[in-house]
Amino acid sequence: MKFPIRRASPDDAEAYSRTHLQGLHETYAQIMPQEFHAHYDAELDSLVTKRREALEAGAVSWLAFDEAGAAVGIATSGPGRDEDRPDFELHHIYTLAVTHGTGLGQLLLDTAIEERAAYLWILNDNPRAERFYQRNGFGPDGTNTLCGPTWHHRPMFRMHRQ
Repeated sequence: MKFPIRRASPDDAEAYSRTHLQGLHETYAQIMPQEFHAHYDAELDSLVTKRREALEAGAVSWLAFDEAGAAVGIATSGPGRDEDRPDFELHHIYTLAVTHGTGLGQLLLDTAIEERAAYLWILNDNPRAERFYQRNGFGPDGTNTLCGPTWHHRPMFRMHRQ
């Protein structure tokens, strides 16, 4: 199956946000409490507005589509936001469960960061994602923290690739 990927524009804010929301639900169904999911469902309009504003300001985001033209994956990357790690950051990748095992995650990763050194944050107890990033040369760099209240203060760690 082929997945066309293109850079997202402000007009894609709703499709991007809906795909992001579905990706959050599918990825964290077993990790996060129901309150997490309910919060994001209630915030959809706000997520669309924020994504549109980010894209208008030059955020570098991608959308992947299935053969029918439905959005099935997203990615955002850019300059690092961590003071101690100013290199490139993969902000997020989400692919819908129907695409798992198709190589779409790899296509989005390759598009979002190419071959450059980069870092990302990952929730603890997310072995599928951890294995994916390890296969792509990422490893924990020893930095850990807790997510904010929206993410129920879950522990996460940073992975880096030279």
